[in-house]
Amino acid sequence: MATLVAPINHSPQEDAEALWKAVKGWGTNEKAIIAILGHRNASQRQQIIQAYQDIHQEDLIKRLESEISGDFERALYRWILEPAERYAVLANVAIKSANNDHHVIVEIACVLEPEELLAVRHAYHNRYKHSLEEDVAALPAHTTSHLRQLLVGLVSSFRYAGDEINARLAKSEADILHEAIKHKKGTNHEEIGTNHEEIIRILTTRSKTQLVATFNRYRDDNGISISKKLLDEASDDFLKAVHVANTLGVPEIVPRNKISP
Repeated sequence: MATLVAPINHSPQEDAEALWKAVKGWGTNEKAIIAILGHRNASQRQQIIQAYQDIHQEDLIKRLESEISGDFERALYRWILEPAERYAVLANVAIKSANNDHHVIVEIACVLEPEELLAVRHAYHNRYKHSLEEDVAALPAHTTSHLRQLLVGLVSSFRYAGDEINARLAKSEADILHEAIKHKKGTNHEEIGTNHEEIIRILTTRSKTQLVATFNRYRDDNGISISKKLLDEASDDFLKAVHVANTLGVPEIVPRNKISP
């Protein structure tokens, strides 16, 4: 595996100036950006970001957002930003994307622990001067209302992070999920709407350990994992997002500790 060898006597000011030259005018010199940021350690990168702000009275990250895109943009954020800032920027990129990158928002909300997600929400608020929740709620009109409700619920959730499980609740909500997925192709729009709301309620409020118990009960009762069922059935953006939420952060294993009847 390659080892980063950062220069000992680097100048944050000189690096900031070189980055400014790389992004000014027409086009962006991506090779110059990589040559600088790709060869600096975490402390040096933060010094460069601060030096750029001091010299040009401009946020380097926001400037890069306007100059680069795609995989290079996402890779760069993962490299130069601290975790909370990184996820905040990636969420904003997904929200502004024309490619319906809803899965990115779901991944951020479902993988992180409650305190980590809260830190992302604070970082987002500080950087963009409005909340992550309100930006998700304002997703384009082609986003269905149920998908929007699911995404808002996921990013605003602060789940219980303990290990206690309620087995009766797991049984009850496994049945609710089974009925909701089974009737998703029905013609009764009121019933479909209610089913979606129940899915949203369960996925956005229950702890990860409680969801594991519910998913395990679903598998035991129906002979198929809920992840496999959703993968087979997911034909719209809402159920695709539900599938991602089910497969992230809540692996279908049987936790044995602190199960309450």
